Amino acid sequence: MRWRKAVRRGIPALVVVLALGVLAGCGGASGPSPAGGSGGGGGAQGGQIRIATGGTGGVYYIYGGAIAEVLTRHLEGVNAVAEVTSASVDNILLLASGQAELAFSLADTAYLAAQGQDPFDGPQPVRALAVLYNNYNHLVTRADSGIRTLADLKGKRVSTGAPGSGTEVTALRILEAAGLDPETDVKREFLGVQESADALRDGRIDAFFWSGGYPTGAISDLANTPGLDIYLVPMGEVVDTLVQKYGAVYVEDVFPAGAYSGDVKQDTPTVAVPNYLLVPASMDEQRAYDILKTLFDYKDELVAVHPEAEKLTLENAVTGQVVEYHPGAIRYYQEQGAWNR
Repeated sequence: MRWRKAVRRGIPALVVVLALGVLAGCGGASGPSPAGGSGGGGGAQGGQIRIATGGTGGVYYIYGGAIAEVLTRHLEGVNAVAEVTSASVDNILLLASGQAELAFSLADTAYLAAQGQDPFDGPQPVRALAVLYNNYNHLVTRADSGIRTLADLKGKRVSTGAPGSGTEVTALRILEAAGLDPETDVKREFLGVQESADALRDGRIDAFFWSGGYPTGAISDLANTPGLDIYLVPMGEVVDTLVQKYGAVYVEDVFPAGAYSGDVKQDTPTVAVPNYLLVPASMDEQRAYDILKTLFDYKDELVAVHPEAEKLTLENAVTGQVVEYHPGAIRYYQEQGAWNR
């Protein structure tokens, strides 16, 4: 499996190739590995495709690894690798700087990038290939913590996500929508999902935010820890406030009862936000078309790695409204009869 671990903040970083057991059933990739990357443009065939994902405990990295395998196996001359990052904000910066060719991003972060709003210095040159699935905002605590609402976070030790992540952007907005000041009302930690799960397990934090698909591996592992029950704090009540302030990049969705082990015994309403698969605006039209077509043609291989890939459908993929779609993607959707704008 062509997965690469490279913790990056907009600059080159040490690369370590990972072999993860979760993809053992995918088989090894045997495609050629030409030297050098393709950059933001690139031809329709060949070259390296660097996929900016997220932390190793989240869905982005698992899904990105599956995409890397599919593209390496089925696009001639392509060597695709999934890289560990701090997720949405940094992913967009990596695309814009030519250090990645594909990237995952939350819709709210992508909107800020398209508009050139903080934390971005001006509009970022990125385009959409597809909306992949909804991210569910998790607020995870111990079942015996006494935390049952957002208001109960006041004075608590709370991880709001890794710096430069979409989780952090959304977590701060959720806290503010609930009437809490993220800088004074909670004791913030800045941890990725795996680090957050470890810290909650060890009693070093009281709760943590995480924006991702479900099940998220790090949270599933935490929920299955002997002697520890988790609780998902409902957050659906702040959706209307978020929409009024930030627009329709947020929707209410529900964790179904039993989504995780522990005290997750009833449907839990939460804040959801779509996930985009983005590319540089400069990417060659045929290359973008080929990437997208390959993902749809071999969707079953993606689903075999993570069930969220089942939500990659022609209907869902074109629902995004906040980032301009790449011409190669538009051509593909037009051919499939799915583009009606």
